[in-house]
Amino acid sequence: MHEFYINNNKDILRYHDLPGSGDPILFIHGLGCASTYDYPEVVSCMPLSGNRRILIDLLGYGYSDKPDDFSYSIEEHVEYLLALVDSLHTEKVSIFGHSMGGAIAIALADRIKDKVSSLIITEGNLDPGGGLTSGRVASYSLDDYLSFGHDRIIDDSIDNGNFKWATILKISNPRAVYFGAKDLVKGSAPTWRELLYSFPFPCSYIFGTKSLPDKDEQELSKNGINVFLVKDAGHNMATENPEELSKMIWKGINLK
Repeated sequence: MHEFYINNNKDILRYHDLPGSGDPILFIHGLGCASTYDYPEVVSCMPLSGNRRILIDLLGYGYSDKPDDFSYSIEEHVEYLLALVDSLHTEKVSIFGHSMGGAIAIALADRIKDKVSSLIITEGNLDPGGGLTSGRVASYSLDDYLSFGHDRIIDDSIDNGNFKWATILKISNPRAVYFGAKDLVKGSAPTWRELLYSFPFPCSYIFGTKSLPDKDEQELSKNGINVFLVKDAGHNMATENPEELSKMIWKGINLK
């Protein structure tokens, strides 16, 4: 596991840099998740297993440091990811982002357009308002979320059989989850959707078939975004059908 020092060398971002050929693929996880937990099986499947794959645990999540004095806004995540990309000394990168990580991936891609070879989003946040989970988290006051809201969402996830997400959510900094959710609800200007539609490089959006129907399946296609489907999976497609997700990501990074 690699370490990257940020915030004046005060905090450590940790990530896996798995060797392979081609442009590195940056994996950016969703709210309450961690790339080192969600994606090892995905990136071990053919055809991705031959690529260089970088599995990032955002600050506040997974193996990375979890400071209480970080803002955990989308833009602050982007700022240190920009520095990480520079440290890779690579001419081009592909960027993958899931859910909240989709918004971060889009914002990052907008800052380094000349270095992006492809962008792949899986059920990412494109518009203000957030999703079901981020909306629920953001509905709490900060004090209530820290006091009991975070534990309540973990307990509800266990009750609903979502054990894997509950496991990684337990080791996330509740502040990271809360402020990430608040930023997703607030959205950005221009919106992440508007940025996505403006990019000159190939962009893909992946749905799990259990998440359909979704009006964005047609809307994204109309606006030049390549839409792929992962069968027999919903929002948590990395754990529900990792082999199929690997194939769809490979399609996205090989578009011309």
